[in-house]
Amino acid sequence: MCLGSRIYLPSGHFGTVKYYGPLDGTTGLWLGVEWDDPTRGKHDGTKDGKRYFDCRVPHSGSFIRPSPSICYGYTFLQALKNKYVEAVHGTASQEKVVLGSSNGAIEVEAVDLDKIRSKFSNLERLREVSLDYEMVSTGNKPGEILSTCPNIRGLDLSATLLSSWDVVAMITTELHQLERLALNRNRLTPPSSHLPASAWLRLSELQLNGTWTSWEEFTSIAILMPQLRIAELGYNGLTSLSHAKIFTVLDRIEILNFDSNKLEDWQHICGALKPCPSLQRLILSSNGIATIPPREYRPSHLQGLKVLSFSSNKLHSSRDIDRLYEWCPHLETLSLAKNPMTEANDSVRQQIIAKIPSLRVLDATAISTKERSDSELFYLSFIAKTVPGHDEDKMKEHPQWKALCMKHGRPVESTADRDGRLSRYLIEVKVHHSSEPPGGLFTPESIIASTSLRVLSTMKLGLFRLRVMKALGRKNRDGIHVWLRMGDDTLALLQNDDQELGWWGIESNSEIVVHLITPA
Repeated sequence: MCLGSRIYLPSGHFGTVKYYGPLDGTTGLWLGVEWDDPTRGKHDGTKDGKRYFDCRVPHSGSFIRPSPSICYGYTFLQALKNKYVEAVHGTASQEKVVLGSSNGAIEVEAVDLDKIRSKFSNLERLREVSLDYEMVSTGNKPGEILSTCPNIRGLDLSATLLSSWDVVAMITTELHQLERLALNRNRLTPPSSHLPASAWLRLSELQLNGTWTSWEEFTSIAILMPQLRIAELGYNGLTSLSHAKIFTVLDRIEILNFDSNKLEDWQHICGALKPCPSLQRLILSSNGIATIPPREYRPSHLQGLKVLSFSSNKLHSSRDIDRLYEWCPHLETLSLAKNPMTEANDSVRQQIIAKIPSLRVLDATAISTKERSDSELFYLSFIAKTVPGHDEDKMKEHPQWKALCMKHGRPVESTADRDGRLSRYLIEVKVHHSSEPPGGLFTPESIIASTSLRVLSTMKLGLFRLRVMKALGRKNRDGIHVWLRMGDDTLALLQNDDQELGWWGIESNSEIVVHLITPA
């Protein structure tokens, strides 16, 4: 054990040893530990006014006594064999096996299980290896890993006791076929300057979620990964993407995942990703982004971006969508759920579709040709109704106005016609809330509440469920069953969320019965 070693306690906590020695006013030796879970800590490495070590995360440190119950980890091959090699049971051709799903009630005889064990224990044949939570802490003697499992393509070393990039390189240098590497939830000290260039020559995907790896540290290691295409750095507390070591390492990156960081400045993000001309997918969910500024004269380095995950941020204005299209003119897939603007009104999906002509999928739901056409016509009518004045006035508020007029023609703008055109694409559906699952027939006695919803007939059933749940004050759409009342009062259960309401035959004055499932 040395400073920087990783440890694991039987309680399930991971930590890094930052101090080993005596404490003033006590007897014996102590370990000063910075815990991965800050709630396990008690201080920042200070006791009675004296600092013994520093913590990266406030209040994540504490002192514990050395104990035989502390796990300091295993070599890579030890962990591999512990998981993938099961000892043979002898010469018996038949063995009794208890079925796990029977809670010990069912026991069967199996033939030649040792042959199966021998097949799976042939480590040379392994292509995909998962050693997450297997407490790997170090490599093996040179050549041992290469001779034991030379064909590994994908390796998961998440939540282990690896302490540094040097130790990771000790393992991966011998895996010449390695293409995918997951190191999530580890705490790795920055790489030294003498890492072997052969450690990651074929690596195309690297996962570093929950490792507190900075952008600077990532780029300094990525220089040794000439084939890197996918990088995940979620849950790392990133506040900026500054201080990249060498920009050329990023020119082949196609997918970047920054989920649940603190990257709040859209303009800074776009500027920092200038070295990523091949970027096609960007995940920025849960970063606290509140606005997207106009592009104006600024260059956009996200011209090639096709997929953007922007859910659970703080966007509140529909103008942000217009600006987003300025920055990302070839966007095809967009996630915007759980932003304030998506809760603002019932027509927000139609407006987003109309504002981004290139969009094909919105919030995991495909946009059909008919839904796009109806959304654009709906949006044109909305503009004509709400923005008076000339085209220039409308363009200031809605940049797609002229393009949509050229595509569909100008909407009639008299007050009476505008109201009629706007509502002609909506249907009004009566929704009945049933207190219990209905049988095959409509029973008025079970109805506890009714309401009317105005929706587009092109709305997908899955989105309609969300509308109903919102109207009823519930959040989980999986907790609702939906039936269509037929002309003879029979009820037809609606189950395919990807079909549009019109496909189900739902039109104005249709009646829907819903039952909410109460969580156990």
